[in-house]
Amino acid sequence: MHTYTGPTYEMAIKQFDIAADYLNLNQEARERVRVPKRAMIVSVPTRMDDGRVVMFAGFRVQHNLSLGPCKGGLRYSPDVDLGEVAALAMWMSWKCALVGLPYGGAKGGICCDPSTMSRGEVERMTRRFTQEIVPMIGPEIDIMAPDMGTNEQTMAWIMDTYSMQVGHTVPGIVTGKPVTIGGSLGRVEATGRGVFYCVQEALQLLDIPIEGLRIAVQGFGNVGGTCAALFHAAGAKVIAVSDVRSGVVHHDGLDVYELRRHVEKTGVVAGFDQADPISNEELLTLECDVLVPAAIERQITEANAGKLRCRILAEGANGPTTPEADAIINENGIFIIPDVLCNAGGVIVSYFEWVQDLQNYFWTESEVNSRLRDIITRAFQAVYQLHTREHISMRLAALAVGVRKVAEAKTLRGLFP
Repeated sequence: MHTYTGPTYEMAIKQFDIAADYLNLNQEARERVRVPKRAMIVSVPTRMDDGRVVMFAGFRVQHNLSLGPCKGGLRYSPDVDLGEVAALAMWMSWKCALVGLPYGGAKGGICCDPSTMSRGEVERMTRRFTQEIVPMIGPEIDIMAPDMGTNEQTMAWIMDTYSMQVGHTVPGIVTGKPVTIGGSLGRVEATGRGVFYCVQEALQLLDIPIEGLRIAVQGFGNVGGTCAALFHAAGAKVIAVSDVRSGVVHHDGLDVYELRRHVEKTGVVAGFDQADPISNEELLTLECDVLVPAAIERQITEANAGKLRCRILAEGANGPTTPEADAIINENGIFIIPDVLCNAGGVIVSYFEWVQDLQNYFWTESEVNSRLRDIITRAFQAVYQLHTREHISMRLAALAVGVRKVAEAKTLRGLFP
């Protein structure tokens, strides 16, 4: 099928094919698992503040429904297209299966630049998009969550719009929403916390102390900012961070709390007077113990993979490393914690939020964090054991666990005539 195209989608397919070859999946299973179940492309007419109507393109892709309802984020970005969304939905399928959640993968997006839009424009666009895809979503069909360019306020608008359609409040239609209207404690920090827990597991296996550990984080948003703060609090040295525009470095360790206050005031990491400037490209090749790419896809490629000087690569972003780069990194002995495992904390706590909404019974933050740690560390150990037993890469081990579960579910449920 040539419906889905683009470098990110081709990368996801290449990863799948490697896992399918390892698992010896038959041709029928390969075809049914690799192609998304369904996709919707919608026009999103939006009234701008100056009276103009702008047509935005919106997408929602549901990759797999064999294990349960679909689950996946919604991103607002000028670079969103159908291929990227399909790739992200596919990765979400493997991620949910890997950590044992009763979900299939989905993803959505609107091709826009929210940084150039007013709050009212973003709200009107969000509500119209929700209205357009109402037939495709629901708490037992497809549950959205925040992603790049969206946040808990976006989820609140979606929840309200969907609830108005059905005539009653439906908190389970989205996760990552404000706690006041059914969100879960610990959800905002969940992805970054999951990265931190995975790195802790790796450090124990490699017998590396966390005290004085040198950390470099690409991306200082929700994920990167949270894990940087957690490493800082645990006694590690966060020596460099970056955002989409700039980066800062201090080899004796940044004061992450002061940097966060600076970003809250200015909106960027640039200009932080306790550090020197550094580019995103330079950050990736810094000598450090742990490198956390927590920005966007395809940041580590064949061109720069050989220049990495970290001991552990902890993928906080989706798809930050290309398959060509993987081969180089593995040859150089860098320990990879692959994205479908490393950043699974967000969907794990999204699952917790969904369960709490369905039961109308809510947990304490310590309960949420404890259950998150239990699930993600069990998944880490399962991947690591397969990695060591079969002498395969950590990425292939993680993908193999996820793909196998999805393929088995497809086979067991059969093909409806």
